[in-house]
Amino acid sequence: MRLVTFEHQGQRRVGVVLGQEVADVSGAFASMQALIEAGADGLAAADGEARQAKQRLPLSQVRLAAPLPRPAKNILCVGVNYRAHGEEAARAGARATAGPPAHPIWFTKPATSVCGPYDDIELDLDLSQKYDWEAELAVVIGKPGRHIARQQALDHIHSWTVFNDFSVRDFQLDHGGQWFLGKSLDRASPMGPWLVTPDEVGDAGRMHICCRVNGVLKQDADTSQMIFDVPAVIADVSQLLTLEPGDVISTGTPAGVALGRNPPEWLKPGDVMETEIERLGVLRNRMVAARR
Repeated sequence: MRLVTFEHQGQRRVGVVLGQEVADVSGAFASMQALIEAGADGLAAADGEARQAKQRLPLSQVRLAAPLPRPAKNILCVGVNYRAHGEEAARAGARATAGPPAHPIWFTKPATSVCGPYDDIELDLDLSQKYDWEAELAVVIGKPGRHIARQQALDHIHSWTVFNDFSVRDFQLDHGGQWFLGKSLDRASPMGPWLVTPDEVGDAGRMHICCRVNGVLKQDADTSQMIFDVPAVIADVSQLLTLEPGDVISTGTPAGVALGRNPPEWLKPGDVMETEIERLGVLRNRMVAARR
């Protein structure tokens, strides 16, 4: 099932995508968070509501928001989770070593950083000129838990989605090694275009992931190249904190970011960034000049 948050006639609604149409299930669920919290029963109810819906809207006639427009908590992110990306970061002076980390590297992004799958992203060139793309696979937690064993980790997943860990590199690297600020630009990290349930995804450990800028391929990898796969990531973070329904975990970006290129190829107004993951969909975001 593909689940969306969409806007139609000035109202935000929850829907199920059926082909090229969306069925409104807002009568049963006030928000995507409520649907996720309802667990397996919620998915069954959403499927039933969608198939009985008297009216379906063409996807072309609605505006898709991020599936979770305002996550309840910060997004949990894993850094340096592809070997080649770690090596390019070291060459660029952003890491002390090119070797893979011994344990997952964690940071968070605020909920206010999230934007929709087709939203424009505002770049303030007086603030920075080092805006960078980072295509990532994200997982949404459905079943709560702490001390989750690797073998049970996939049972805690509600759905998968595409995410871009958009970064302002000078703010990321110039604040004493704390990445949070450089990852926090308002409404600059697209998510979506929908949440895809595990039954439609299959093996998420083997999916093509890429990023294009103005149609030119910049990142081109496979999720099987992760240093720490999704079960390992879930097991690691749940040692210390309880994962709850609606928590979002973004699992790291492959090589090919702007920072790692010689010379760096920073995003600028007018550029179009496309983030794509096999079986999950495509994000398409245009860079525009910020208005103060």
